[in-house]
Parts: sequence; C-alpha cells; structure tokens
Amino acid sequence: MHRLITFVAGTVLGGGVIYAVNRTANQQQQQQHPVAAAVPQSPQLARRDIDNTANEFLKYGYPGPVSDFMLRSRYAASYNRALRNPSWVAEHLTRDNLKGSADRANSEFKEDPALPQMFRALLKDYYRSGFDRGHMCPAADAKQTDESMGETFLLTNIAPQVGKGFNRNYWASLETFVRDLTKTYDDVYCISGPLYLPTKEGDKWFVKYQVIGNPPNVAVPTHFFKVILAKNSADKAFSIGAFALPNREIDNATPLTNFSMPLEYVERAAGLTFFDKIDRKAAMVPLCSKIQCTLEHDAWKKRRDQK
Repeated sequence: MHRLITFVAGTVLGGGVIYAVNRTANQQQQQQHPVAAAVPQSPQLARRDIDNTANEFLKYGYPGPVSDFMLRSRYAASYNRALRNPSWVAEHLTRDNLKGSADRANSEFKEDPALPQMFRALLKDYYRSGFDRGHMCPAADAKQTDESMGETFLLTNIAPQVGKGFNRNYWASLETFVRDLTKTYDDVYCISGPLYLPTKEGDKWFVKYQVIGNPPNVAVPTHFFKVILAKNSADKAFSIGAFALPNREIDNATPLTNFSMPLEYVERAAGLTFFDKIDRKAAMVPLCSKIQCTLEHDAWKKRRDQK
C-alpha cells in the first residue's frame, strides 16, 4: 500500500480548499513509516564542502544547479536561477524587531546585483505583465531602517502575484496575521515561497505556468506557501502552521483554515524540509489548535486611519 498525496492546483472544494488528498495507507503502516520523519541524507549529500569536480566526469567544471543563498538584515533567502524566483524566504519576527519608522515610499524595486546578469529577474519582466511584484518577506516586516526595508524590494525577494484579490488583499491579510502572532508568541518564524502544482486534464497531470518578460524570463507560480513556527520562551512546545494558497483572486469570505494543511504536504510539493531540528512528534502542536486562525481583512487600512 502506498500513500498518494496529490495537489490539485485550482480546485476549489468547500469554498477554497486547493488540494485533494487520496490516502490509501492503513493506520498501521503510517505508524511504521511516519510521513513527518526526516529522511537521512548520505554523507556525501549532507556535506556542503565536498569538491563536486573531484572525479573524471566533472573534470572541467560543475554545471549546478546553484542555489544562491542571501542573508539580509531582516530575512534569509534561497533563489532559483531557472525560475527567476525565490525558492524560499525565511524570517524571524518578534515584538521588538517589528518596530520602526521606515517608510516604503523611500524604497523602490531593484534587480539584485548579487546575481549573474543572465539569471536575474528584471524590472522590465513585470512591466505590463498583469502581475504584481509580490513580496515574500513583506516590507512591513522590515521597518527598522530604510536599508532593511529597501532589501525587501530586491527582486530576489519577489515573485509574480495576481494583484486584485490576492497580493493586495488576501495575501496581505495573511502577512498581517503572521505579524499579529507576535502579540501571542515571543518568537515567530515564517518561511514563504512559491509552488508549481499540477492540474489534471483528462487522465493526465500537467504542471503549467505562465512565464512573463520579453523574452520570457520569470515563472509565475501557481500557488504560494507560508509555513509558520511560533513559540513562547516559557513553553516547551512549538506551534506549527502550514498554508498553501492559489495565485488567484480569493474571496475574503474564504476561511484561512481552508488553506491549512499538514507540513509534510507542503514539503513534498516544494521539495523542501522545514524546521528539521525540532522533534515533530514530541515538540510540535498545530497552530490553529492553539489560536483562532482567522484573517482580519484590511486591518492595515484601519491602523493607518487610526494614526
């Protein structure tokens, strides 16, 4: 028996669920082979300092892939050169580090000079594309200094997002939800990124996504994820939440819990492993079992008007 996990991009069930899960494993086998268990790497795969060219096959160079790692003032990120999008962007939020007076009006979107020219997302790629330049680390999470906020406008922190109903609305509300968790938790860790999920056509599955730019350069994700880890210093357990949202207009009436899913589902879809230094069975509890996972839409507008 096998456990088949299938993400269905664009499927809406019960007002917004974006995935279908077909589980055929019995309970006993799930206990013998827990999905959340970390998969040990071979010594060579685990080593980061290995000389990949120390063999006859790569005598004249290692072709890659190269995963560009960036460490900024308020986030860390990994960049996918082929898709011209971040693979993931990680943040650590606290009550104190969210304070600041930096104004996004002083920032502007920029191509990232840290990347080789041929692998960069370009400003012109977004021009008249019909997509917003969507932040993975929000500008509002980096208000400490103008420099830290400016770093959130580098295109290595940006991916194409549907504007109306998503980037400017539902996704923005989710960003506010994450920030507001610092009112309940001492430390909040959030990892955000794009997904490229399959759709079913007839009896076959296809991964299809638009590419913007002329010539085509930047992939448009079908979905985006946010994985949240929260903890109070006095608690032993961590609260964990994983959400995957379709990159399209979402009705504000759609509950956030419709997009909540087990952590391992997002890991399988993204090809990533989150927070693997924590014992998931002993030290993790579902975030939405500890707090009410609801969005307050247009909360940022209310706060602005109160100033």
